[in-house]
Amino acid sequence: MQDYNSRLSDPASRKFETFSYLPAMTPEEIRKQVQYIVNRGWNPGIEHTEPEHAFEHYWYMWKLPMFGETDVDRILAEADACHQANPNNHVRLVGYDNFKQTQGAAMVIFRGKTV
Repeated sequence: MQDYNSRLSDPASRKFETFSYLPAMTPEEIRKQVQYIVNRGWNPGIEHTEPEHAFEHYWYMWKLPMFGETDVDRILAEADACHQANPNNHVRLVGYDNFKQTQGAAMVIFRGKTV
């Protein structure tokens, strides 16, 4: 077992959502995860928050979830637009499962700047 040294007192060390304990994903790996969400029939949603509020508050929605969207490029373009509009925030992609009425996947795809 390995200690990941994630501490509340060190914002840069904090881990978030699926895959955060692994090295940062490449753009192609992120694309594959978006495709997985689409293939499962989940609705993609994009959320963001300031790094200092990631644990204490709900994340802001970037527009409404993209109900029925199956174009991976459009989903990635919205995630990038959110990141461009909020460059200091964490941005995560969520896959909403309509059938189970829960999140099927959630992953931070852009990390904001920590102080």
